[in-house]
Amino acid sequence: MHFVHLWLTRSLSMCLLLQSFVLMILCFHSASMCPKGCLCSHSGGLNVSCSNANLKEIPRDLPPETVLLYLDSNQITSIPNEIFKDLHQLRVLNLSKNGIEFIDEHAFKGVAETLQTLDLSDNRIQSVHKNAFNNLKARARIANNPWHCDCTLQQVLRSMASNHETANNVICKTSVLDEHAGRPFLNAANDADLCNLPKKTTDYAMLVTMFGWFTMVISYVVYYVRQNQEDARRHLEYLKSLPSRQKKPDEADDISTVV
Repeated sequence: MHFVHLWLTRSLSMCLLLQSFVLMILCFHSASMCPKGCLCSHSGGLNVSCSNANLKEIPRDLPPETVLLYLDSNQITSIPNEIFKDLHQLRVLNLSKNGIEFIDEHAFKGVAETLQTLDLSDNRIQSVHKNAFNNLKARARIANNPWHCDCTLQQVLRSMASNHETANNVICKTSVLDEHAGRPFLNAANDADLCNLPKKTTDYAMLVTMFGWFTMVISYVVYYVRQNQEDARRHLEYLKSLPSRQKKPDEADDISTVV
């Protein structure tokens, strides 16, 4: 009995020691995988915080098991294609307060359907590719960017989840229609379908061109008629100005004899 008790005690000690060893290895592995300048911690998954780390680009050595990723308050200027493609567990991505100007077409490939929150606010984004947010399920924060409101932006917002809320927070810095500058995009989109403007502009241009040609033809016809009338009048006046023909004496005598 004493032997069994001793064996159980030693077994329990060994189990605890082994568990501690495994946890230590895991922690060391996570720490060694953490990108330079970032802090990694476990809380419902791996949280990677790279806030205020003076980063000029998105780290390419992010741990695949990352769930929360904070890249805010850095100097990142672009989001390259497929930069997050291996982060299949990513739920929260914060890229706010950077200098982001460019978002490539496939920037969120691999995480578009798993992301729950995407923060791109307070950047320098003016426009994005129409497919940049395809299949994005996350609630996107894109306010406080110098957006150019046009057909592409309209298509992008329509393809995003919660697009009404997102569009309501987008202010047009510039727009294809000058009167929409400085206004919320939602109001601009309600006033006019920005994707139909080129077609309408083409139609108007065609109508103006046709009207111009029609006016030119009518003007030419009127000018031609008036010119002919003027020429005819001058010719008539010329004929009237000619001296009338005088009869000769012999012609008068012949006429009298015949009578």
